[in-house]
Amino acid sequence: MFELFNPLDFNDPALYAIPGFVLLILIELYFYILKKVKPNKAYFKDGFASIGLGLGSVFLDIPVKAISVGYLLFFYNHFRIFDTLGPTNTVDFIDFYFHWNQWWIWALCLILQDFAFYWHHRLSHEIRILWAAHVNHHSSMNYNLATALRQSWLELLYKDMWYIPLAILGFHPLLILTLHQINLIYQFWPHTEMIKKLPKWYEYIFNTPSHHRVHHSSNIKYLDKNYGGILIIWDRLFGSFEAEDPNEKCIYGITTNIHTNNLLKITFHEVQNIIHDVKNAPTLKDKINYLIQSPGWSHNGTDQRAKTLQKQLRDDL
Repeated sequence: MFELFNPLDFNDPALYAIPGFVLLILIELYFYILKKVKPNKAYFKDGFASIGLGLGSVFLDIPVKAISVGYLLFFYNHFRIFDTLGPTNTVDFIDFYFHWNQWWIWALCLILQDFAFYWHHRLSHEIRILWAAHVNHHSSMNYNLATALRQSWLELLYKDMWYIPLAILGFHPLLILTLHQINLIYQFWPHTEMIKKLPKWYEYIFNTPSHHRVHHSSNIKYLDKNYGGILIIWDRLFGSFEAEDPNEKCIYGITTNIHTNNLLKITFHEVQNIIHDVKNAPTLKDKINYLIQSPGWSHNGTDQRAKTLQKQLRDDL
């Protein structure tokens, strides 16, 4: 049967990282000022909005975890293929954390979890109804470590569903979600302009500040690129990689910026846009397309989807 999980039983590593996040944000601000760049009120308001969204996601994630771990346990208990990938006693969480220590299972699960995250992240850009949940992470026109905390509240409703295949394979839900949180911790530090380039071998395999600056840019060339969480090799394999061009400065934000620090407006503005477009679409097919097509699709206007704009850019060169 479906089990309701007590989320307080989940020893979330991201919670332990919060003091480190705060310290690094302050260090980055110090170096920002050291470069003789004086932050204005708008800069700080934007940063506080990002932090507010991050804190909100922490509290909202508590009840969501009760549901998501419950359905992951359901698939793990009733449909798992391999018994060797996780403990058979799903109740003894202490045994899970402290005695189940095969390193290769953790390593394999980390790679597969990152692969699942890549597709979750990519489709959250390419399907508009999912983009409505993810867009707030990209809504800041600044790029700093505080931006990393600009987490989606709506995305919490569906992000763990992408890990159902891992539970079916036989990975314990607590392992999957522990590694998901470790993945999020890793993704914190690439949100900075202070680090330019890392060694070539590292840039080739892993997500870095250079790669993630591209991901957060609204330049046509950079739209919908570099989705990797920890590993950038998925983008190289599936054609979504774009290197940072030293001749093209990253312009942060979304293609139509919203200019607000209101947390509710940041969270729901694209939902409102979709409701407006669906309401005014003339046919059922058009209404559905406004939900499932990429952002920028229109039934009666210019096609502003990222792939279309990038094709036009290439044709003009």
